[in-house]
Amino acid sequence: MNRFHSLLAAVWLLAALRCGADAAYVPGTAAAPPPAREFRGAWIATVANIDWPSKSGLPVAQQKAELISLLDRAAQLHLNAVLFQVRPVADALYASPLEPWSEYLTGTQGKMPSPFYDPLALAVAEAHQRGLELHAWFNPFRAGHPDAKSPPALNHVTRTHPELIRRYGKQIWLDPGEPEARARALAAVLDVVKRYNVDGIVFDDYFYPYPEKNWSGGTLEFPDDASWKKRRLPSTIEIPRDDWRRDNINQFVQKVSQSIHAAKPWVKFGVSPFGIWRPGVPSGISPKALDAYGKLYADARLWLASGWVDYLAPQLYWPIAQRELSFTALLPWWRQQNPKGRHVWAGLYDAKFPADEITRQIQAVRTQTGNGGAIHYHLRSVLENAALTASTRAQYAQPALIPATPWLDSTPPEKPRLTATAEKYSARARWENEGAEPAQWWLLQVLTGGNWRTEILPAGQTARRFDNFLPEAISLRAVDRLGNLSPPAVLVPRKSSTPDTSKGAAKLK
Repeated sequence: MNRFHSLLAAVWLLAALRCGADAAYVPGTAAAPPPAREFRGAWIATVANIDWPSKSGLPVAQQKAELISLLDRAAQLHLNAVLFQVRPVADALYASPLEPWSEYLTGTQGKMPSPFYDPLALAVAEAHQRGLELHAWFNPFRAGHPDAKSPPALNHVTRTHPELIRRYGKQIWLDPGEPEARARALAAVLDVVKRYNVDGIVFDDYFYPYPEKNWSGGTLEFPDDASWKKRRLPSTIEIPRDDWRRDNINQFVQKVSQSIHAAKPWVKFGVSPFGIWRPGVPSGISPKALDAYGKLYADARLWLASGWVDYLAPQLYWPIAQRELSFTALLPWWRQQNPKGRHVWAGLYDAKFPADEITRQIQAVRTQTGNGGAIHYHLRSVLENAALTASTRAQYAQPALIPATPWLDSTPPEKPRLTATAEKYSARARWENEGAEPAQWWLLQVLTGGNWRTEILPAGQTARRFDNFLPEAISLRAVDRLGNLSPPAVLVPRKSSTPDTSKGAAKLK
């Protein structure tokens, strides 16, 4: 609809109002453009108080204010997801029946916030009110941090099950070769999936620990002799220890995926692995790069190709121009390892690079696909760098829906019921859900001045006032948990029939 047709619609609307029409809008056929689809995520790291809280032991009121401020600013940048770290070191930033409260919250592991509140429950509710998905971020096997300030709580796994713990250099780790260690990590994930309204579960790159050096500079061997010796019956065919370690992680990732979807089919499962699968892969990548397959025992290529993840976000933490570790060489390679069509979103290292590099990387992602996205590490690094804030805002000038996940569910919700009324210089739209499935978001698109404006609103918002202008068309669609869109409910200005702009234009020539 051009500006002439918009003026014509406004004339019809004003005429209806002068005639005392009780409803200025009626169903119409105006077609809003398809919404942008792009994952725009940011990590909120709690380990070592990187993002939140700004330091441990803050008063509860200040903790809450800081968290809400982070979510406010994420929404203002038109991000649409946050990845919130809830289990950094076999602890919890939520009310867990399995593990102790995190020291990053209260300053002392095992000490609950006072007055009591549940940070994860707060984060989920506040994120959803701002149109943000919340993915709970777990570190499945890390059990201690070198910079810990408080001793382990009495109910921490290092005290209750020391037989599962391995000390490796400066690291304290649950041995992935112990079935009970894997079961404990899975139990923590499922506890959150079942009790909280999260949209996703995500792991980063910590499976087996990154290699540590000994006093002479050599690489330490991970101390898993105990689990290695009892791994199989004597009659079982022998396999190399590296393959066994990889199989431990493969089994774990597959089991987590299956268990999440069995508990709540709409909860997405993602992993953000080290950005290089193997040194020298693809051709041109440095042969001296860290071998995530051979040293972290993380075969992320297999997980993607097998469809065990709903999204993979490789940490592509190198600049475009660094030829042997190039962002633009690695991204298309990962996308090619995806026969089941899962999401592949690029991990961006905002904390390390200048704003213009991140801008180029976002643009490079968009050349790969119109249905992709990126995850920024980490949120404060974007918000506390004025140039990066400005460039991110410019790249995300318009809101975007998260890409749909049709392999989990492709059934669209019912068309919502939409009504609108108008006064002389303003209008008000109201709507409600139809059908059994509640909306997760609303896609509201409004035509004014010949241009469509898009908003993504939370499920709890069911009205919108338009001050100082009268929309030429209003389109509303329900969006479900997995990004499926309902048919649009469309209203246009009242007249005896739907406006035929071609006849109107001819009459006024």
